[in-house]
Amino acid sequence: MTKNDGYGASNTVGTVWAEHHAKFGWRVDGIYPAGTDGTHINSVTMSKSEELIATGDDYGQINLYRNPVRSDKHQAKSYRGHSEFVCRVRFAGDNNQHMISIGGQD
Repeated sequence: MTKNDGYGASNTVGTVWAEHHAKFGWRVDGIYPAGTDGTHINSVTMSKSEELIATGDDYGQINLYRNPVRSDKHQAKSYRGHSEFVCRVRFAGDNNQHMISIGGQD
């Protein structure tokens, strides 16, 4: 039996989540370049296979990483697709072969 730690962490160990969109955590530590405060990342999503992590930022870019992104030295493939900030990015399709993004002021 798992002991309850009062914060819920022990209650969720081993839980398989349907989707991952957390901007902070072990898997996404490296999405924030050194010297930034973390506010320029607007959206995070993980592919169903958990091989890729995509982010949308304040600079109109969609950034694609291999999972996990443990340091800021982990290079992303960046794609400019919007004139200003990217509000949302999501993988789409049965095998996550497509990416959908929404821009803020396009």
